[in-house]
Amino acid sequence: MTESYAIRTTGLTKSFGNIRAVNKLNLEIPYGKTYGLLGPNGAGKTTTVRILNAIISKTSGNASVGGFDIVLQSNDVKRICGFLPESPGLYSKLTAREFLEFIGELYSLPKEVILARVDELLELFDLEGRENDLLEGYSRGMKQKVCLCAALIQDPKIIFLDEPTSNLDPAAARIVKDLISILAKKADKTVFICTHLLDAAEELCDIIGIIVDGELKAEGTPKEIIESVGAKDLEDAYLKITGASHIDDLLAWRDENLNSHENKKGKKRKQKNLIKKLR
Repeated sequence: MTESYAIRTTGLTKSFGNIRAVNKLNLEIPYGKTYGLLGPNGAGKTTTVRILNAIISKTSGNASVGGFDIVLQSNDVKRICGFLPESPGLYSKLTAREFLEFIGELYSLPKEVILARVDELLELFDLEGRENDLLEGYSRGMKQKVCLCAALIQDPKIIFLDEPTSNLDPAAARIVKDLISILAKKADKTVFICTHLLDAAEELCDIIGIIVDGELKAEGTPKEIIESVGAKDLEDAYLKITGASHIDDLLAWRDENLNSHENKKGKKRKQKNLIKKLR
């Protein structure tokens, strides 16, 4: 695979039995860009990220991350990538500091580097003063911060973030957004984000892809996507591309039922009036 792209897929497909979660996905994401993959629940976003991080196997097609083949060079892929999953796991009986030091050791970082980065990340995410508390006592938002720290500790070349602002309060979410922007623009990192937050995607992403039922339906800059469907903003474009007509169909179904209900009531009234006349 060529190294001209940070992430490249060709016909990438993943099936679970008869269900095709990702269908012939073609991506070419340059280095130093922030890419946002948007789509409804079950569209294939998380499956795509898990394949690209060599966590689950593909069914067919090819993919490279950082120039490494995700199958033949999976260890190299994991070495250069940071990954924040949608539902991260933590060792609840460790403290935040212990957990981050453990993650750093998994990447074979020198001890002095681990200690320095742990201190920096704890300060960045405002976890100082709680770093020696067990993770089982952390709130969901604090756990999310620790998981973000874990995804960044080895200073990864490519960063995958699946719903990175999930469970965070507005202030913490702002920190994460600013960090993503800095990583891409000043540290020349490639960032791949899965999110439901259209405003965050429009603010942060150089390129956006919209996936529906495992298929990439649209791709381009936020402006290009908006213009491609004649939408007023990214939210409007997203709804059109993912099938806003379903909402219209639902409302039409509701109106039909209301009309049917009214018709039935009208028929019943006529029947009662007819019975009264016969009597």
